[in-house]
Amino acid sequence: MYNDTVMDHFENPRNTGEIADADGVGTVGNSDGDMMKLYIKVADGRLIDIKYKTFGCAAAIATSSAASEIVKGRSLEEAAALGSDEVVSYLNGLPEEKVACSMLAPDAIRAAIDDYHRRRSDTQ
Repeated sequence: MYNDTVMDHFENPRNTGEIADADGVGTVGNSDGDMMKLYIKVADGRLIDIKYKTFGCAAAIATSSAASEIVKGRSLEEAAALGSDEVVSYLNGLPEEKVACSMLAPDAIRAAIDDYHRRRSDTQ
């Protein structure tokens, strides 16, 4: 059902965990019951660290791992522009019925970036 790239990210997920002093945190879920909490660390307008915890199917975990690798080092604007199509392409495809799972991580990244901006505006 899943290709080797997806299975590698599912069995060996990258960037899992929490960032205790995160600059932004985003929590999202989808209608399939998948949940993701994502933490970002920002320096000079770039994501210098990203960690997440995902509860869900193999596709949700694999796409979380892939998305974290894609956006690490990107500017906030570039990271916020991440789309599910880029995540699916990075993973060399997903079964059609699992493509919706690829939206979880981009949504969590945008939520964490929004939280980062909200925190910064609260302190100014």
